[in-house]
Amino acid sequence: MPLNEFPPEWRRGVYQAIALRRDIRAFRPDPVDPRTLARILSAAHQAGSVGFSQPWNFIVIDDLEVRRRIRDHVESERQLAADGFAEGRKDQYLSLKLEGVLDAPLNICVTCDRTRFGPAIIGRNTVKDSDIYSTCIAIQNLWLAARAEGIGVGWVSILKSEVIQRILAIPDHVSVVGYMCIGYPVEFAERPLLETVGWLPRISLSALVFGNRWDASPDSELTSALRDLDEIAGGENSKDQADD
Repeated sequence: MPLNEFPPEWRRGVYQAIALRRDIRAFRPDPVDPRTLARILSAAHQAGSVGFSQPWNFIVIDDLEVRRRIRDHVESERQLAADGFAEGRKDQYLSLKLEGVLDAPLNICVTCDRTRFGPAIIGRNTVKDSDIYSTCIAIQNLWLAARAEGIGVGWVSILKSEVIQRILAIPDHVSVVGYMCIGYPVEFAERPLLETVGWLPRISLSALVFGNRWDASPDSELTSALRDLDEIAGGENSKDQADD
């Protein structure tokens, strides 16, 4: 075993959590155990952050009235977003369930305090938004840990940050990065919803990897390995479609 490599069953677990993570919109009402939630938040807090700034906060929202106000705003924005699509596409968009703000027992607003330990932060002088990127890493940690616990997460992006800041009394210097629905899902689907309904196609991995410069192929061994993975993924998708 190479130095520092996880045992095979651990590695499988990591890759399975990544592959089986889904953006969940339909939730069961079952409560999330506080100790389980604490573990998930701990995983988020262990994310890497620029200059060890740890810029995130997590607002856990279980108050139904607060969630109703947010849901009303999301629905208003959903209707506005629909106007940006052509007529047939608009109808399909409006038919999709894209959030579970009221269905889920919990919502979590993930924020970024852009002044924490500042103004000088190692690594942020040139790329000012690296604190935002760090907070996104924390969200991904939260999402994968939740999946390992059998808990679903849905990222609600059909909202305006300033409205969420006002509803949740978030200070002006703190940015809203993600608004998440948390709970036990009705199901973890085999494939993402928007792929299943044909909203957009899945892009093959080999089409996205370049070598040394834009639009140049990587070396032949990596190209071959990437295409092998594409074939495996394509075979699994074909099987899923046959089983539908």
